[in-house]
Amino acid sequence: MNAIPDQLTPHQALLCAMLFMAASGAHIDEAELRRMTGLVRDLPAFAGVDAQEVDEATEACLPLLAAGDGLDRALDLIRDALPMRLRETAYLLACDVAAADGEATENELVFLQQLRIGLELDRLIAGAIERAARARYQII
Repeated sequence: MNAIPDQLTPHQALLCAMLFMAASGAHIDEAELRRMTGLVRDLPAFAGVDAQEVDEATEACLPLLAAGDGLDRALDLIRDALPMRLRETAYLLACDVAAADGEATENELVFLQQLRIGLELDRLIAGAIERAARARYQII
């Protein structure tokens, strides 16, 4: 397995936030994978990102998932790689992944709280992002 990186690119940081969210549940399900793929394909933050870069970002994050202190280290790396405006984007991406399967588990909610704190996001901003994600994924 690869070594834990010393730093992440902004794209790697955004992808890492989504991967950690997906991994915080019992398992990464098909809805979460489809949502992550769609977000990378459609969002301006990922313009110009190709499949190889997604694979490289995933490879950079995998050692963090396996490390005992991987979450703390990942949060530091994600925060350090992103300006504030993209920290909000990282939080939004994590919320979208959490909402993709219809219900956020307790572990996912705990991860969101840790991510919010790690990214140094204001509670009101985080709450607005969470509410927007919930609204987007409502079922008729």
